[in-house]
Amino acid sequence: TTLFRSVVFHQPVHVGDLVSFYAEVVKVGRTSIRVQVTVEADRRCGEKTVPVTKAEVTFVNTDEDGRPKPVPAP
Repeated sequence: TTLFRSVVFHQPVHVGDLVSFYAEVVKVGRTSIRVQVTVEADRRCGEKTVPVTKAEVTFVNTDEDGRPKPVPAP
C-alpha cells in the first residue's frame, strides 16, 4: 500500500526533456518505509537542469487482507 500526502510541481516537464528521479529512504518504521523522491528535468539541448517536483512517499507493508505487517529485516 502507498500513501501520498502531496506532490507539488515546481516546473513542467517538456517533450524531449531527460527526467531523473532520485529516491532516498528517510525512515524505516515497524510497518512502513518513508521515501523522499526528487525529480529533475534536463531541458532540451542541455540548456539547464531544473527541479520539477519533490514528494515524500510512505509505503506500508501489508498482508493479504490489507492489514499492516512488520517490514522484513534487510
